[in-house]
Amino acid sequence: MALFDTVSKDIVAAMKAKEKVRLEALRNIKKVFIEAKTAPGANDSLDDAAALKILQKLAKQGHDSADLYISQNRQDLAEAELAQVAVIESYLPKPLSVEEIEEVVKAIIAETGASSMKEMGKVMGAANKQLAGKADGKTISEVVKRLLS
Repeated sequence: MALFDTVSKDIVAAMKAKEKVRLEALRNIKKVFIEAKTAPGANDSLDDAAALKILQKLAKQGHDSADLYISQNRQDLAEAELAQVAVIESYLPKPLSVEEIEEVVKAIIAETGASSMKEMGKVMGAANKQLAGKADGKTISEVVKRLLS
């Protein structure tokens, strides 16, 4: 079942269970999914890879908002934001550890034959495709830089 359909089904379940925070988070997710589906050039479809990227972006925004609320001594708003982030993150795959990312990047370096920082773009392109949704770009970039230098 596609991620979009799963979220739609879970909205109904959250309504029946009267889970206010979960329902609000799921409705927000579905709204962003629909916006992505109807965007120009989207062909009225949303594959799971694009949906995962959207979920990662929403989770990151939620964490950033919570950090901002905490810095302004608004713990109540931070807790509400983090509760929604927890719902969003429940749909994301478990992130890989740095060691697991390193193994994948080493295999990609061996495949591409990259040996210097000049070929970082080639390695990053393959790594981002292979690790999409499982690791953030910053971590991947750090591992690639370390292994190529």
